Amino acid sequence: MENTKHKSSGYIFGCTNKSEKECLERMLFATNKVYADKILKVKKGDTLFLYNLDSDKLYGVFRAKSAGRKDIVPDAWNGRYPYQVEVEKEGKIKSIMDAKKVLSKLGIDWRHSLDESKIVLLQNYLKHPVDLKTIRLTAKVSGMRKGGLPNSSFEEDKPALEATTLWDYPRQSYGNTPKGDNKYAGVTPAFIIYNLVRRYTEPGDLVVDPMAGSGTTMDVCREEGRRCIAYDIAPVRPDVIQNDARNIPLPDESVDMIFVDSPYGDNIRYNDHPADIGKISAESEEFYEELEKVIGECHRILKKGKVLGWLIGDQWVRKRFTPVGFKVYRRLCNYFETVDIICVARRNQTSNTGIWYSRALRFNFYLRGFKYLFIMRKSAGETLKYSSRKSKWGEYSRDRKNHMN
Repeated sequence: MENTKHKSSGYIFGCTNKSEKECLERMLFATNKVYADKILKVKKGDTLFLYNLDSDKLYGVFRAKSAGRKDIVPDAWNGRYPYQVEVEKEGKIKSIMDAKKVLSKLGIDWRHSLDESKIVLLQNYLKHPVDLKTIRLTAKVSGMRKGGLPNSSFEEDKPALEATTLWDYPRQSYGNTPKGDNKYAGVTPAFIIYNLVRRYTEPGDLVVDPMAGSGTTMDVCREEGRRCIAYDIAPVRPDVIQNDARNIPLPDESVDMIFVDSPYGDNIRYNDHPADIGKISAESEEFYEELEKVIGECHRILKKGKVLGWLIGDQWVRKRFTPVGFKVYRRLCNYFETVDIICVARRNQTSNTGIWYSRALRFNFYLRGFKYLFIMRKSAGETLKYSSRKSKWGEYSRDRKNHMN
């Protein structure tokens, strides 16, 4: 009979000064939905460590007493960290101070899974701390034995989550499998959908893309364990359903997230369908009236409190600028509350050439350098209560003497 014993993996879970005590008292490690996939990978018997980001202190060794899953203890941390794993001590718990420096010298990124060699390195250091020079040598030899750089083949090629409102992606897709078709006109960067899906949905949630194009949203959702329904008025692949986004065939409040990468006007020929909104000029009010029908349908099918992401760019054609983004945003605000506005750098477009840069300078106009990503939320129906609050702002001294010193 084939041996199906689980091969142990290692994980480092983060905590803060506020959450450390509850982690150790409950013997429960946890995270929020943004990092849910890390918890869901944990199997019973895996080796675990706890890293306090505030004190820069790492504790170990722990063993996973259960597989990672949602809501093992629903009221832990007041429900802020629902993805959890039960743990138990493996002998006496020891700690490492200045953990960030030690992990770096060992070639370990605490956010990534640990292969067998990294688990052994960390376990040995906890038992017998040595100087950092010895750590560097040990890590180098271990890497040579395993035939590669730390975590190089063990980790999935997943992009980092964005933490600012400026997103810039050098390529359209990521990982070993393509997301969408990078030859498709106006193809959506897969990184955008990845960030939205990870931040605003949970595994098993339903995501809808009413203007799916080459199917980037569907490919990202499939890899991230989300359900997806993709529509397009002129589908280019069989798993995208033919449908006009102005009439989405789904029940009211049945969807957990919506992503829309709509036409920016009639500057790109998407298809030959006569009803395509992309055949209407963005200089006309008709264009925005038709997009508002899509917005209304999105509002109808989206659950209360859930999020819509809408990607849109402005237009400069025939010496005339049209603020398409502002016009669409104004209509979105008739239906949704604003979560945030992201600036997404535009790359791989036809105007990214030397001749177009030269023309922009010679004829005194600007090439489109970014798109807007409007992140909007459907109201949960609650009346917002605002209370007065005081904020502490950093201030620079206006004293001339201080500036001269």
